[in-house]
Amino acid sequence: MQPLTIHRYGTPDAPTVVLVHGLTEAGTAWPDLVGRWCDGWDIHAPDLRGHGRSPRFRDDELESATEVLVADVVALVDSLPGPVALVGHSLGGLLALRTALARPDRVRGLVLEDPAEPSGDAPDPAFVAATEAFLDSMTAEIHDQDQTRRLERWASETGWSRAEVAAWAACKPLVDREYVRRGLWLGDQGWGELFDRLEVPTLVVVPEGSVMAPGPEALRNDKVRLVTVPDAGHCVRRDQPDRYHGVVDAFLEQASQPQAPRSGRSART
Repeated sequence: MQPLTIHRYGTPDAPTVVLVHGLTEAGTAWPDLVGRWCDGWDIHAPDLRGHGRSPRFRDDELESATEVLVADVVALVDSLPGPVALVGHSLGGLLALRTALARPDRVRGLVLEDPAEPSGDAPDPAFVAATEAFLDSMTAEIHDQDQTRRLERWASETGWSRAEVAAWAACKPLVDREYVRRGLWLGDQGWGELFDRLEVPTLVVVPEGSVMAPGPEALRNDKVRLVTVPDAGHCVRRDQPDRYHGVVDAFLEQASQPQAPRSGRSART
């Protein structure tokens, strides 16, 4: 397979972190997080296959697209020195989780931001239609409106920084539509089965009322901690960056140290 495009930020001699983005985004869609972490981390942020500047899916890969995506992330983690911190959002959260299951010795800490729930063995037609309509509207608006005015409006509507809005929007025209139509399925393993098998320290960061992420009943594993962030949506780090980093930065610092046994728990921040 052709290699992914990997965006490199931060300090090369620092501990390594891999950022795995969500559906319709890219490795460039973490500007504020990168700004916070550039002095303390060697940051590797891939464009997932079918996103950004990475290769498109071959026709024969679409029926097993999720496995292809996981294999890409595993290959990246295997190529890096030492155990890495692995941070994923949405689709990227599920891929990061499956990577940690495949390579527990290569992951020292796992952060999942509102991870996408495994669901079925074929694309859901309603979700595909909604995703395509969203991408169509974004592409049309990007072409039709003055950039400064558009970014100001989106920043006002979302509460996100201008840098985050610009990076988020720039990813949308680069999405492989054949992946959306034919490869967008995430498997049928339940959350409990996946989280029960984890062997690495894991932090799950979710908004209140998340419709995708696991609830406390699925997190029986002592290595998994669930944190709920009020006043946030699906993009917790953009909606509540200080609360997100308040728990995530401390967790990753702790995960780099020898771990004492602890009981699983959930928390609210």
